[in-house]
Amino acid sequence: VKYFFERNYKMETLKFNLDKKSGKFKILNATNGGPWHKRHVHDQWRSNFADYKAARIPYSRNHDSNLSGTVYGGPYAHDITAIFPNFDADPENPDSYDFACTDESILVTLDAGTKTFFRLGQTIEHQIKKHGTIPPKDFKKWAVICEHIIRHYNYGWADGFNLNIEYWEIWNEPDLDPDDSKNKRTWGGTQRQFFDFYETAAKHLKSCFPELKIGGPALAGDEKWAAEFLDEMKNRNVPIDFFSWHIYCTEPESLTNKAERMRRLLNDNGYESAESILNEWNYVKGWEEWFIYSIKTIIGIKGAAFTMACMSAAQHSSIDMLMYYDTRLSPFCGLFDFYTYKPLKGYYPFKWYGMFYDMEAEIKCSTEIKDIYTLCGVDSNNKTLTVITYYTDNDTAENKTVNIDFSKSGKYEIYLLDNEHDAELIRTTDELTFDMKPNTCVLVKEIV
Repeated sequence: VKYFFERNYKMETLKFNLDKKSGKFKILNATNGGPWHKRHVHDQWRSNFADYKAARIPYSRNHDSNLSGTVYGGPYAHDITAIFPNFDADPENPDSYDFACTDESILVTLDAGTKTFFRLGQTIEHQIKKHGTIPPKDFKKWAVICEHIIRHYNYGWADGFNLNIEYWEIWNEPDLDPDDSKNKRTWGGTQRQFFDFYETAAKHLKSCFPELKIGGPALAGDEKWAAEFLDEMKNRNVPIDFFSWHIYCTEPESLTNKAERMRRLLNDNGYESAESILNEWNYVKGWEEWFIYSIKTIIGIKGAAFTMACMSAAQHSSIDMLMYYDTRLSPFCGLFDFYTYKPLKGYYPFKWYGMFYDMEAEIKCSTEIKDIYTLCGVDSNNKTLTVITYYTDNDTAENKTVNIDFSKSGKYEIYLLDNEHDAELIRTTDELTFDMKPNTCVLVKEIV
């Protein structure tokens, strides 16, 4: 304590009223991409399966997964053009489909305790010539193909399964490039063509499977486009069970503020019951001169603190589900090392958040401290689990001294995630005052 006062640190207190219990914890540690593991290979010298499973990731979106080379299904999985390679073939004939690699990736992910959030569409194409992102020449036939893919995974069609995959997302980022672009990476047609396409697919799939959640369109970021899309879908009476959207940013508040704008758009267009799902997000300071800085940040402690801060902020927002981009083999993966498959700093926020699924209720913090983000829950024995995150994008920020007040005494295990510690137990104590470095996370687990 003397050290704090000598440095003139101001101690600030986070107060938690354990008598005021809120709801359950949302699904906020879902991802894009599954475990790097092969069910059909017995001797594997690299696999992140055990660590992935330990994080208790509830859903994995399978978008862009075929960019991961030899893991997670590889280039012959998930995209409609991979599963149904000849568009002129008969969609009623099982021989027209190639399910093997998609089966493998879905089943290995399920073995890890993670359900697939199935993106019906195509991987982004950065190549000089586009192939799968060109609009299908027959929208209704495309919808019928998707119908049979759903029947394969949920209803046993074509030697299939009964996996009860709930979420089926139509396409990805149709708004990424404007209609006059010469390099359209995700939807090669016009906005109007996409509206027709989405209407056809959504109405057909919802009529076939009213029990499932059909939605989209995985908005890249154009909010004017989103407003026009939702207005048009309302006028055409198109069902939307969930609205998916993306953001890459450097501040959790950018994420939560956009969430409120998306929620208002949905409500204003009569989609009050539609879930708001942010299913691509990560730290990006810029896509050009700041891009290398961004991907270096993602794999380090600052990226980990950003992740934990975003999860914490999202719990107190209108977001229904978060899906981090991503856990496939890519520069955007802050969880696992590209070469060794071992956990990076960014793995531990996912594992820590998974622990909150055991809590009976959330306890909200009644005080606010700038750049401090909190999560707190109580279990059936009224024991607390708390994560405190100090995240800032300011590289010259100073330490903060933070005190936790539960209005009761107790004994706690303290785990630290910073540059020197990988979510390690550092002490057991009854004293809950912490001198926190910028971009540090502390887990406080009550034991007595």
